[in-house]
Parts: sequence; structure tokens; C-alpha cells
Amino acid sequence: MPISTDQIITKNSNPNLVDFLTGTVLLIDKPLHWTSFDVVNKLRFKIKHALKVKNIKVGHAGTLDPLATGLLIICTGKLTKEIDAIQAIAKVYSGSITLGGTTATYDSEVEPDHLFPVEHITSDLIYATGKRFIGDIEQIPPIYSAIKINGQKAYDLARRGSDVSMKARAVNISVFEISEINMPVFQFLVGCSKGTYIRSLAHDFGKALHSGAYLSSLRRESIGDFKVSDAFTIEEASRFIDRVFENKDGMVISD
Repeated sequence: MPISTDQIITKNSNPNLVDFLTGTVLLIDKPLHWTSFDVVNKLRFKIKHALKVKNIKVGHAGTLDPLATGLLIICTGKLTKEIDAIQAIAKVYSGSITLGGTTATYDSEVEPDHLFPVEHITSDLIYATGKRFIGDIEQIPPIYSAIKINGQKAYDLARRGSDVSMKARAVNISVFEISEINMPVFQFLVGCSKGTYIRSLAHDFGKALHSGAYLSSLRRESIGDFKVSDAFTIEEASRFIDRVFENKDGMVISD
């Protein structure tokens, strides 16, 4: 079903127009250390108890890792059918990459497992290397990812010590801007297609520099025309849901 403007719930939306069962697209600024499912579960609990129903469909359109922040799109009710379409939209991320080391997860969740020289890396080399990643590229997703292998998530297999072999996939990088370099860390902005792993991009960037690298911070800025600047914090979303039901029947639902 097409998404109408009044079904896209932002900080500026009118609570009187919200119908969670018919369907909403709720923009959330995911906090650090929360999983995407933590956010879904929090909002599902809040909404279903306010509606006095046993369950309501709530899902997210594009996972963010626990160490990432930024835009998470939550769909409710009948608009959960639009999740696949939203996930296919191009995304923009900002963040930082640390050079000189690699980690098993390709990010800062764990300590570096190998260290590499960085003395040969100049700012000019970093800028030039960034340009090499623009366009259609192939990347291998991290073994610590939610991709399923024979019905099991890759990160579950990896944590059990199983040998995990990930297949390369084609992705597109439309923008790769390097905004600030303070060795061994640089800041970036990336525009990319569905299926891109920024952790893999960081890992591959280190290889291209004949060194190592891992993702040290990540924030999703936008998904298509949806912007994190319009998104609720978790606390703001909770208060907004209270306002929706206060306006309808005087109820306030406690967490």
C-alpha cells in the first residue's frame, strides 16, 4: 500500500492523525548500545498496551548494529508490508575509521587482533584511496553479521567457533567524502546502496592502504528522503505515543 504523508510520523507530526493499526512509518534516532530489535520491542509494547490488543505488527526497515546510532525506520500495522521497499532505498552514513589495526567484527566491539604500520599513510593517500571505492564494488560481509547461512545467522555460527564463509556481493558507493583526518582516525560520509556493510568498507579500506582498519563509529543520517534530523529519540517517541492516546481517550500508558 502507498505511504501517505500523514502516515510518516516525525517530531512535527500531529498526534491526532496517528493510526498505528492502519499503519505508520515512525522515524527513530537509535541510541548507542541498543539493538534495532530493542527499539522495536520497546515501541511494540508501548503501542499494543495503549491499544489494548494482544499484538500489533511492528518492524524495522534496515538493521543498525548496537554500536551504531542514527535513523531507524519503524513500521507499524499494515505498513509493515512496506519494509522491503524502504530497505531498498539508498542510505547515507557518517562515522569514523581507525587505521592501523583490524578486529574480528570489523568495528570497535572487540579489541584489535592485528596491528599494522601507518607511517606510510598520508592524507593525500587517504583521499586518493577513498575515490577508488566510489561506484560499483564487491565486498564480503563480516562474519559477525545477521546474514543467514543454511538458516542460521552468521554471527551465531562465528560465536560458536564454526568456520564461516561469506560470499562477496555487489554494492554501490555513490558518495565517499573524507571530511577530517587526525591520524590514525578519519571522519567520513558515505552514500550507498542496499546491502552495503560500512564495517566491510572500513576493513577493505585498510587493505587498500596496505595496513589495517576498522569502523570506530557510525551514524545513519538518512534513508532516501527520511532524515535523522526529523527523528524521535526513544524518550520523545514514548511521550508522543502517550499524547496520541491522551488525545483519543484520556489514557496515559506507563512503560
